[in-house]
Amino acid sequence: MSQPAPFDLTGRVALVTGGNGGIGRAIALGFARAGASVAIAGRNPAKTAAVLAELAAIGRPATALALDVTDRAALAAASATVEAALGPIDILVNNAGIAEASGGILRQSEDGWDTMRATHVDATFLLSKSIAAGMAKRGRGKIINLASMYAYFGSGMAPGYSAAKGAIVQLTKSMAIELARHNIQVNALAPGWIETDMTDGARDADAFNAMLMARTPAGRWGKADELAGAAVFLASAASDFVTGVTLPVDGGYSIF
Repeated sequence: MSQPAPFDLTGRVALVTGGNGGIGRAIALGFARAGASVAIAGRNPAKTAAVLAELAAIGRPATALALDVTDRAALAAASATVEAALGPIDILVNNAGIAEASGGILRQSEDGWDTMRATHVDATFLLSKSIAAGMAKRGRGKIINLASMYAYFGSGMAPGYSAAKGAIVQLTKSMAIELARHNIQVNALAPGWIETDMTDGARDADAFNAMLMARTPAGRWGKADELAGAAVFLASAASDFVTGVTLPVDGGYSIF
């Protein structure tokens, strides 16, 4: 019997949190173009409807659900909602995120810290735990978490975000060790400076923008679509012997 093409996602079902904009949208569309059925989850109904229409135009089955990843009850119900519409989830992308430039630990509010942790770390843990149980029963699965350059370098202006993303890297490794025996690969993407709504402020700050470009060998901001290929790789059979890795997609920012 012939082997499937290594980057072919035909027959796979993917859930992308925060899939209604920015990097999540790009990954969701990339999965659909590779043949997957795709569910996107997000909080903004208008943005969700727009991306769902884009997925429909590609011609693959797609669905959407309203989801606040800090709502634990909603997280618990998310997998059943997706599976009722598309089937068992083969690929999970924990992409939903927020950023806060609090100004440093002396200015960081406790509420802001808690929200950052809940959005990034708690949601990734809880949703992965829920969906990995079904993956383990079926003997296969792919989980992709979203890290950041700040997971490596830290940020005096955004300690909550940096700490959360650092935790994602270690959670990815820990999950990879545990779930490998179930043929579930767990990896992370670490985007560099990507043009999204979340980074509008940085692009508009001339001095900060100049500093970023000076240490990015590619000399430019990345496009959200440039994350899609790496995500398809990590979601496909091409990465079946790759697990516990955090893959930078950063124009060289992390090596400079």
